[in-house]
Amino acid sequence: MPAGDISFSSSKRADLEGAIRAAETLSRVEFSVFVGDTPEDTAAYARRLHGGLAAPARSVLIMIDGNRRALEIVAGSYVRRTLTDAELEIATIQLSTDLAAGDVHGGLKRCIGLLAEHARPQRVLHADEEPAGA
Repeated sequence: MPAGDISFSSSKRADLEGAIRAAETLSRVEFSVFVGDTPEDTAAYARRLHGGLAAPARSVLIMIDGNRRALEIVAGSYVRRTLTDAELEIATIQLSTDLAAGDVHGGLKRCIGLLAEHARPQRVLHADEEPAGA
């Protein structure tokens, strides 16, 4: 993970906002990204930030602190109905790898897309009629 302050140009920020909007449309889950300095207990801070969101049960927070080399992903209870621990771990590993390579922007976009794909509601097909011969 790159050490130090992480900042984005206005075009990269707009690109991330577009990726978030697309992810929210796909998954019907709210995504938030926090990149900046955090207190020493990064996990507790991430949970506190997540709890302060408008709809924490339906939200995913991705938090990166370059100075502490910390990464946290917090998913709400509604999101956890479709997003498993294994899928969160895969997203964390992927983002960690991208951060280690110095690709913060691309890593965040890929992570958001991956989480949205896995968090989207499952399509359920209902049969209104009984099958023939039943």
